[in-house]
Amino acid sequence: MNDVPIIAIVHDDASVRRLLLRVVESAGYKAETFASAREFLTWLPHGQAACLVLDVHMDELSGFDLHDRLQVPIVFITGHDDAATLARIERSSAAGHLRKPFDRTSVLEAIDRAVGAPHARRPSGPDGVNGHPSREEVGP
Repeated sequence: MNDVPIIAIVHDDASVRRLLLRVVESAGYKAETFASAREFLTWLPHGQAACLVLDVHMDELSGFDLHDRLQVPIVFITGHDDAATLARIERSSAAGHLRKPFDRTSVLEAIDRAVGAPHARRPSGPDGVNGHPSREEVGP
C-alpha cells in the first residue's frame, strides 16, 4: 500500500517545474509535472493529486480556470501580485499562495498544510530540519 501523496505541479515554465519537482520529491512526496492546465486535465482521469502547485498566469487555461473545475487543495504561485490577482486568490479559498521568487521551505510548508501532512512525517537529514532543504529561493 502506498500512502505518499501525489503533488501535481502545473506551470508553463520548464525550469520552474524542474525546481519544484526536486523540492517536492526531496521532501518525500511523489510528484507529477504538467506544462499546462490542459495537460493536467488529460492526466486527471488516470491519476489523483492530493494537492496542486499551480501557476496563476498561464496561456489558454489559467490557474484560476483550472481551480474553478477542481475539488482539490491548491497552492497558487504567481509573479504578479496585483490587486486583482490577490483578490481572486483570497476569494478562491486556495490552500496557499506563494509569490515568486519563493523559497523551498515556504513551498513545502504550503504543501504540508494543503495535504494535512505533519512536518514530522519526513525524516531529518543533512538537507535541513525535518528533511526540508535549506531556504534557497525557487522560481524566477
